[in-house]
Amino acid sequence: MNAVKIALVGAGGRMGRLFADRLSAAGYAVGGVDRPLTQDALRHAVDGAAAVLLCVPVEAMDEVLRQVAPLLNGMQVLADITSVKVRPMQVMERHYAGPVVGTHPLFGPVPPPSSGDDPAQNLRVAVTPGEGAHEADVALIERVFADMGCVPFRTTADEHDEAAACIQGLNFITSVAYLATLAHRDELTPFITPSFRRRLDAARKMLTEDASLFEGMFEANPHSQTAVRSYLSFLNFAAAGDVDVLVDRAQWWWRSHTERGGVRPS
Repeated sequence: MNAVKIALVGAGGRMGRLFADRLSAAGYAVGGVDRPLTQDALRHAVDGAAAVLLCVPVEAMDEVLRQVAPLLNGMQVLADITSVKVRPMQVMERHYAGPVVGTHPLFGPVPPPSSGDDPAQNLRVAVTPGEGAHEADVALIERVFADMGCVPFRTTADEHDEAAACIQGLNFITSVAYLATLAHRDELTPFITPSFRRRLDAARKMLTEDASLFEGMFEANPHSQTAVRSYLSFLNFAAAGDVDVLVDRAQWWWRSHTERGGVRPS
C-alpha cells in the first residue's frame, strides 16, 4: 500500500524541515520543495499529494500561490502554517477553488520540552476550515498533525486571530515597548535585578532573531490594534494608582479550576 503523500512548499525552512522529519517518521511520503520554486520542482512535489502544506511567510503567500495553485487538481487540500489566519485564508481561497484549511502550529521549529501531565499539549495546532472545505478535508489535515504527535483543535480564522493578537502579538509589542522605554539609560545598569535579567533572557530570541517575524504577524493581524487599546485601558488603572485592581485581576491565572472556570496553565 502506497504511503499518503504530503507536499511541503518551503521544506527548507525551519518549520518545513521539522515537518518533513516528523511526516517521514510517521510513514508519510513527503514531496518537499524550496526556493528557487521552479515549475518542474513544484509539479514533482505536488503530484499525487493528498495535501499541500505552505510553510512560507504571510507576505510570500500571494507570490507562491501564483505558481502553486495552477498545479493543483481541485481535490487536493491546500493548507498553510502562518501565525495569522484571516488574511492567509483569503489569499488561499482567492487563488484556489479547491478545499482550503488553515493551520497554526502553536510552537516553533524547536518544540519546547515536555511538561505537565500531557506532553503533547506543548504541540497544539489551531485548525481553521475554509468555506469550501468538507469534513473529510479538515479531518485529513487534523490526522496529519495528529500523526506527527500534535494536538489539533478547531476554531475559526477570526477567533484565532483575536486570540493570537492577545497571546502572541500583545506579548511581543509590550515587551518591545517596555524594553524600548528603558533603552539608552546606562545609569540603570547597577540596579538590574535577577527578575529583570529573566525578562531579558525571555525576550532575547523574540527581539534579536525573530523580530521581523513578529512584526509581520502583528501588522497582518486585524485584531492587533484592538488588543493594544485594551492593554492601554488597563495601564490607566496603574496610572490612577489602582494597582490592587490589576493584581487581583491578574491572579485569575493561578486560581483553582473551579474559581476560574477554565484550565489552569502549566
